[in-house]
Amino acid sequence: MPAVLDLSAFARELAEAERSRTQIAPLSARAALTAADAYAIQLANVNRRIAAGERVAGKKVGLTAKTIQVALGVDQPDFGHLFESMRLADGAACPVDELIQPRAEAEIGIILKRDLRGPGLTDLDVLDATEVLVPMLEIVDSRITDWKITFVDTVADNGSSARFVLGTKRTPPAGIDTRTIGVVFEKNGDLVGTGAGAAVLGATPYRAVSWLANTLAGAGLELKAGDVIMPGALCAMVPVGRGDTVSADFGVLGSVSVRFV
Repeated sequence: MPAVLDLSAFARELAEAERSRTQIAPLSARAALTAADAYAIQLANVNRRIAAGERVAGKKVGLTAKTIQVALGVDQPDFGHLFESMRLADGAACPVDELIQPRAEAEIGIILKRDLRGPGLTDLDVLDATEVLVPMLEIVDSRITDWKITFVDTVADNGSSARFVLGTKRTPPAGIDTRTIGVVFEKNGDLVGTGAGAAVLGATPYRAVSWLANTLAGAGLELKAGDVIMPGALCAMVPVGRGDTVSADFGVLGSVSVRFV
């Protein structure tokens, strides 16, 4: 009989890697993990953090760009959990010593005004449940050596999440076409990326949230009023280190920045 996978051991290894800021070998190189296995590993660490007193702030959706899906050999996004301990204010300092190999992304954040429970939700359902749109940066970080990740590695590693930065401007969604909202993404004042909301699943950030809510419904879960949802990057992520400043200008939605110290 094949050996039984010890998913809890993988979860403990990832948790310790994050705590000690060390890199570990890809899980995918050591075991034939399924997507269900990877989400079970993620959930074990989510439950551990909640038991330790941390509070879930929302969710993130990743792998929303077709090029990234092709690179990882998947045909769907993934998701992870955001915790209040990951939240940074606009313009705040982010200590790089708390991270391993960070990168930054620009996203149109969505804050919900009511619960969302699938299945069968559409983009319009998400729009109706959206309280405000907000400019955001995600600071992603992999506990896997040199970002050598597959789909199951990033899922198990909570979507490679680390920190998120909320801009101060809050924009009600009425009359906003999120497909055409653009971003100017800069690092140390130099342009490093541009993009538009249509980059998210080739549609709109709302598509990623409907996918998320419908996917969670399969496990009897739902998105909650007040949740912060990061639906996916509008352009490529960039590596960051001590001394860097990253900013994203979303035009009518406002701007957001973070400093790395």
